[in-house]
Amino acid sequence: MGETRKPTLIASVQRALRLMEAVASHPSGAPAKQLAREARLPLATAYHLLRTLAHEGYATRLPDGAWVLGERVEALHGQSRTQQLLVRLRPILVELRDALGAAAYFSMHVDDEIRLIDIADGPRAPRVDLWVGFEDAAHATAIGKCVLSQFDDERRREYLSRHPLVDLTPHTITEPRRLVRSLSSPTGLLFDREEYALGTGCAAVPVTDATGSVLGALAISCRPGRLPRIARSAHRLRATAERIQCMLTLSG
Repeated sequence: MGETRKPTLIASVQRALRLMEAVASHPSGAPAKQLAREARLPLATAYHLLRTLAHEGYATRLPDGAWVLGERVEALHGQSRTQQLLVRLRPILVELRDALGAAAYFSMHVDDEIRLIDIADGPRAPRVDLWVGFEDAAHATAIGKCVLSQFDDERRREYLSRHPLVDLTPHTITEPRRLVRSLSSPTGLLFDREEYALGTGCAAVPVTDATGSVLGALAISCRPGRLPRIARSAHRLRATAERIQCMLTLSG
């Protein structure tokens, strides 16, 4: 039976992480001596690590000598929450991609903008060329139309007043009344028929919370000729949207 190799660990990194855990355990801060004791470090080592962490923005020394976490930790925390969302979201999108043979997308309505959160694509399911940001092309994307369809008239007018209906392809809808008419769908499935990029069609369904408030949209992209087949799989898109809704609710 072969010997199991132990992983190579960097002791200095372990010490710094233990020290940061000690700092984080004191909301009002703690002096270096106490932190060194709790992290089981020599005082000189704790001082060197704290100065290094402070230089990099991960720790801050208060006027009374207590140490607290630095501003960069908050930035990491925000990014970590997004990455933890991807850990749960990506497998759902990959499953949809493989089932339909098309790239899958999820967007969210955040800070009154439509943000693309994640994409599951592959060699046989390439993504659309994102040459214009989704936040500036809601009128030309199935994802954007899904979000706009859930707004009331006043909110939709306000959004469109900040995002002109730019002509991206010969198929882009640039007339406001026609756009509003296109947002009505008995199946809840909305389409982009080469309106964002020539040679690519998209279909999307909304993702809402338990009260029906808009959260975002789930979409797939494919060749325009495949859209009728995708339309016949609307139930699969809606079921996946419900899974994402449940996942977001449980992680909220």
